[in-house]
Amino acid sequence: MTTILQGPHQGTATAHGEEALRPLLDALRLVLPFDAAALLRRTGTTLRPLACIGLTEEVIGHRFEPERHPRLARLLASATPLRFDADCALPDPYDGLIDGQPDLLPVHDCMGARLHVDGRVWGLLTLDALTPGAFAAITPAQLAAWVAQVEGGLAALDKRVPVAVPAGMPPVIHAVDRPSITPRRELLGRSAAMRHLREEIAIVAPSDLSVLILGETGVGKELVAQRLHADSVRRDAPLVLINCAALPEHLAESELFGHRRGAYTGATQDRLGKFELAHGGTLLLDEIGELPLAMQAKLLRVLQNGEIQRPGDDRPRRVDVRVLAATHRDLRADIAQGRFRSDLYHRLGAYPLHVPTLRERGRDVLALAGAFLEEMQHRLGTRALRLTPLAKEALLAHVWPGNVRELEHVISRAALRARAQHPDHPGRSARWISIDTQHLGLGSETLSAASKPDLASAPPTGGTHAPTVPPHLGLREATEAFQRDWLREALTRHAGNQAAVAREAGMHRSNLFRLLRRLGV
Repeated sequence: MTTILQGPHQGTATAHGEEALRPLLDALRLVLPFDAAALLRRTGTTLRPLACIGLTEEVIGHRFEPERHPRLARLLASATPLRFDADCALPDPYDGLIDGQPDLLPVHDCMGARLHVDGRVWGLLTLDALTPGAFAAITPAQLAAWVAQVEGGLAALDKRVPVAVPAGMPPVIHAVDRPSITPRRELLGRSAAMRHLREEIAIVAPSDLSVLILGETGVGKELVAQRLHADSVRRDAPLVLINCAALPEHLAESELFGHRRGAYTGATQDRLGKFELAHGGTLLLDEIGELPLAMQAKLLRVLQNGEIQRPGDDRPRRVDVRVLAATHRDLRADIAQGRFRSDLYHRLGAYPLHVPTLRERGRDVLALAGAFLEEMQHRLGTRALRLTPLAKEALLAHVWPGNVRELEHVISRAALRARAQHPDHPGRSARWISIDTQHLGLGSETLSAASKPDLASAPPTGGTHAPTVPPHLGLREATEAFQRDWLREALTRHAGNQAAVAREAGMHRSNLFRLLRRLGV
């Protein structure tokens, strides 16, 4: 019913997103012949990819433990950049994660370096070239020089100043926030909806405005609240979470405001309420739409004057609390039906935030799946878990009525099923366990037209019709049939304009061209 996160979370990470850090890798690509590169931020004992080139989408959700990845451990332990021999026997952390290389990585060149900012270890830069010998001509001095430029770029981003770069590398200038405390999980995703949400959080988090967090069940409203608190000036004070739906009506006042001894039958001692526990920090009222009307009036009074009064106590007490509220309900409809106070709605909703559904987030499902796979891998103590191309297609095609929470449960079950079929054996040559469509256990709703956020067609007009899928096809064939039908419809609507179709599909034009060629459209 109530959760208190006392003080800051363990570990910090920069607020730099991929938008800020990707140009550093783009600049390196002008002078180094790599096929894949990553900037990994060290957070506690893990390495977290913040920006990547040439790696699959789910990599952003992974967290690498150096003790499980000897190449990364050696890079962290080395004071100078390292280049691994092309035939190095150490397993590569990106096996199964290089874009276009679903199998074990062949013999290839790999190098990297530990990165420092302000004299502290920031993380790692890793570079991979699929052509053996691609890095042979790069001297240690040259590599060290480029690593120094990356470190300078990271330092400049932290200090909000331009970074000087040598000829041939474009300048990288971005204004970003200082490092902040990070919740246990993060707001992953590259979709426009998630970028907009992060921008809104960055705007309102430093203020003391009340925030009303709106969204369906399972979208991550509590995670948004944690992010708001972590990025606020109250980050070092408690974040107190209380589920209003679980509050018994006769105890709600005591839970929120506390009570004096003897105020109720059974009140044998003074008790602090959640407002006092959150003093100086943040209080999240989850499922605020379930709060009884009588308590809504008392809550409004606290929000208006910043004072609480414990039952059984005549003396009001001042509280300094930032209030966040979350709900999956349509509060405007509840107001119209007399179930929610309009004055409380406007007091709580000084800055409303809409958390997008998973259906609105397109290919973010792959990054989230990668994060959940990494969690399950550590929880089970098993080999790396990787999605097959068909499994990725199935995840992208699913409706996700349960949003991120449903995805987490699907991935957890799939990991268990896959491990049961492929138990770990000391002599097994495979470096990971593949998760395929049969492990996901997704129902027939996977192929619903509403399930394609990256290929969402406009309502049929004129002579067009909704794409249909023959029932006798297997999953892969049915998915391709749906995509083929949708693309033909979209090309007809846009008179063959591939740029317009790419915009409607929410994908890059080059990716659309490859998809058209693969499907023979």
